Amino acid sequence: MTHFTKILLITGLTLLSHLATGTIAAADDMEQWPIGVIARFDDHGTGLPFDKAMEIGVSVIQLKVPVVENRTEENAQFILETLKKNGVTLTCVVSGFAGESYATIPIVRETVGLVPEKTRRERFEDFKSVSDFAKRLEAPSVQFHLGFVPEDTESQDYRDVVQITRDACDHVFENGQWLNLETGQETGPALLQFIRDVNRLNLHVNFDPANMILYGCGEPNEALQIVGPFVRSTHCKDARWSKNPGQEWGEEVLFGTGDVNAGLFLKTLREVGYDGPLIIERENKESPAKQYEEIRKTIEYLKQLRARILDKQQPGV
Repeated sequence: MTHFTKILLITGLTLLSHLATGTIAAADDMEQWPIGVIARFDDHGTGLPFDKAMEIGVSVIQLKVPVVENRTEENAQFILETLKKNGVTLTCVVSGFAGESYATIPIVRETVGLVPEKTRRERFEDFKSVSDFAKRLEAPSVQFHLGFVPEDTESQDYRDVVQITRDACDHVFENGQWLNLETGQETGPALLQFIRDVNRLNLHVNFDPANMILYGCGEPNEALQIVGPFVRSTHCKDARWSKNPGQEWGEEVLFGTGDVNAGLFLKTLREVGYDGPLIIERENKESPAKQYEEIRKTIEYLKQLRARILDKQQPGV
């Protein structure tokens, strides 16, 4: 029996429906493209503090996973109760690993995700803990930056990364979840090839258009058209190209003010059939007040942009 046959026999109708439609929203009556933010429960990660995310006025969040010692049953119950009290849906738990650094693109290549061989097995064990904690939180998906996938698809390194990703997909499948790979390190065609090579029904994409620019990996809206059928989540983040794309970081900027072309991005999301959440990511831990204010402004901007894109009677963007 093939792996796909096993999945088709085992997977419940609800999960298959989510995978087929791309809808992450837990409730049938949830609006199209609900607007949300990335939140953090402890000081790990760059999202809004959990309490601030609850008061900013969104209906969905992604949650940066707490550090290991904070992945307790007590904290899981507190998070679930707080979400319910505030009418907020958790769409995804975001994983990360100790020792990762985003200081420069070459350092990202050496330190981020499951690709670096010297930390791969240890990080995989931690990732399983993340998925298990996400199950406590009733989250339908988990996601991470896999790292720079080896370019030589015939190499042993590439085959090893394919296998560890299969292992990750199989573990989250047992927890009733799918796995989202966050875009950035690969071009659209390379990411599509990798997904096909992994060959798991529950492997999908969290599409971050700014990362395509920050890493110098191609025009985001062109890449979105290529991997569109696999997109199950997205980050609304913007950036400007660097003078040396792929060698030096681009510059992250407020959504709608950079080279992503926010209006075209949402139009392309509609064209590829995406109706899941629009998750705002805006990093600024150095000034929490400014981060909060910029995210609040982005929420209002997205509401207006969403209305224009979805309402065919309104002028185009």
